[in-house]
Amino acid sequence: MGVVTDNKLLDLNFQELNIEDRIKFGSMKSSSTMLGNAKPENTSDVDTDTEEQFQLNPDHVVIECDDDPKLLYKISDRPPIHLSIFFALQQTIISLSHSLVVSAFVADVACASDLLDIRRDLLSSSLLMNGVTTLLMVTIGVRLPVFQGATVDYVLPFLAMKMINPDICKLSNETDTNQISNISISMNDSSLVNTASDMELKRSLALTKLSEFQGCLILVGCIHSLVGLTGISGLVIKFVGPITIVPAILLMSLFVCRSAVNFCRHQWGVSVLTAVTSLVLSMYLGNRKMPFPAWSRKKRFHIIWYPFHQVFSVLIGLLAGWGLSAVLTYAGVFSDDPSNLDYMARTDARAEIITNANWFNVPYPNRFGKPSLNTSVFIGFLIGTLTSIIDSIGDYYACARICSVPPPPRYVVNRGIAVEGIGTILSGIMGCGHATTTYGANIGVIGLTKVASRDVLLWTAIMYILFGLVGKVSAFFITIPHPVLGGAMIVLLGMLNGIILSNLQVASLSSTRNLAIIGISLLIGMMVPYWLEVFPDDLQTGGSYNNYIAKTLLSNPVLCGGVTAAFLDNTVPGTARERGITAWQDPGSYGQADYQEGPEVYAPPLPRRWLSWRGMKYIPFCQYKADEGSDEN
Repeated sequence: MGVVTDNKLLDLNFQELNIEDRIKFGSMKSSSTMLGNAKPENTSDVDTDTEEQFQLNPDHVVIECDDDPKLLYKISDRPPIHLSIFFALQQTIISLSHSLVVSAFVADVACASDLLDIRRDLLSSSLLMNGVTTLLMVTIGVRLPVFQGATVDYVLPFLAMKMINPDICKLSNETDTNQISNISISMNDSSLVNTASDMELKRSLALTKLSEFQGCLILVGCIHSLVGLTGISGLVIKFVGPITIVPAILLMSLFVCRSAVNFCRHQWGVSVLTAVTSLVLSMYLGNRKMPFPAWSRKKRFHIIWYPFHQVFSVLIGLLAGWGLSAVLTYAGVFSDDPSNLDYMARTDARAEIITNANWFNVPYPNRFGKPSLNTSVFIGFLIGTLTSIIDSIGDYYACARICSVPPPPRYVVNRGIAVEGIGTILSGIMGCGHATTTYGANIGVIGLTKVASRDVLLWTAIMYILFGLVGKVSAFFITIPHPVLGGAMIVLLGMLNGIILSNLQVASLSSTRNLAIIGISLLIGMMVPYWLEVFPDDLQTGGSYNNYIAKTLLSNPVLCGGVTAAFLDNTVPGTARERGITAWQDPGSYGQADYQEGPEVYAPPLPRRWLSWRGMKYIPFCQYKADEGSDEN
């Protein structure tokens, strides 16, 4: 094999290698001749069959490389179908737990936690829309390998209100069924009736709230889409950087962690086992590889070494926790009395939902009733929209960096935000109770597996669509014991916190200005909601309805901390490089002189002659030069 010189790699016909040879080659690159003129210390360790497939091209313009191995599959690569499905399964597993949790939160704030059929329908709609919005984003949106999944941004305001008023879903003795249909979230401070028809009253209340969710999601989805179509989201980059994004999104994650306690409290031992199993496999054993059977035409059946335990750490943790719950259930450790705390740790607590579920459960528009509007719900969703836009912009740049492509131009960001808005409209129509946003954890999977192909995300979208259409699947997921979900949340929310903080690497953390803004924003974002939670009667505006609106706004930590951070970051003097904004606007600041693919990865799937039309440059979400396009368009 040739010697690598001048810190550069010779052109290897990398795409002709099968998957096990790619993995072997990636490991070999990272451990041998990356620096200087050194040869591998032990060339005999290199597989002869693998080496014969390397075709050297001395005329190739070499590429700078870091210590990380090359991507196994680039964005535009087309892996074999069986490998694409396998990689898609990994992406699906990583995101599935978060989708289950968000759907459970929606049921909680809609007072539908005890209504298993509504919970099943909510989850079915969520899984379906995860697939649909991912399909739209990968094909016509930002066109990066990003996953669109259920976001807690839209549920957060109502989780905050429920902490201020824990009795919001309790039934009183003064209301009848006819009155429930006229009750909206804003007027539900002491709630409803406690009679023999309690479940019917709860159902009516839940359907009323869900219909309000539907109408308000459709409305904020239109606003969300217009932000992208008009080019406003591209302008946001000039004013919103890591110093604004990190406090806002971190406050959201930290606040949701408080709700995770409601799942863990049913049996902390099961939650801890679930979390510890995932952490040990993904972190302590992350550098180890395990044997796995493989097959190729040349080698037939053989063994490859790959860290599958790391890739599937969340799934294995869920199975470990679920298994422990099953053992303790059948050993009689958990009570069979629904009123006991540990009842929801039983594996058979909701087993009847699988039996009662239809094999096919096709979500349809307005399944929870005619969409309606409510001011407080709309305001809460509007805040969630702003948070989601900021979060997604950061994820687009993170994904581009991991995939070794140039940062997305402004028109690509506009197009991605517009498609997200369309996804929000569809989510409202289908009754999800939440919108979708880009998942940072799935971007991390790309960095782990070195597989960035769009095909993988397309298969992931198909899997989610199938999950949403098969009713038994949604019902099966509903039966996961609460402490098992709580343990998964410990890992996933912890991972999310780390991803959020990683955005600060492009800002100056030695700047007193930045440290002060971050610290003050986090303090305000935690202090004001806590004040309303402990002293809810201190805020008086002169009317109960106005009180509710004010509490909805001020109890949202993302709004309090995010507005504070945005105001200070744009008014306190500081350079763009100091604020970290330069890293998003200047591709050279990413520290990479070369990319594995160019700006053609962002080309919209339109005919080349359309892209050459001069009028394209005046369209905020489609300003693409024809000479950057690819022949496939």
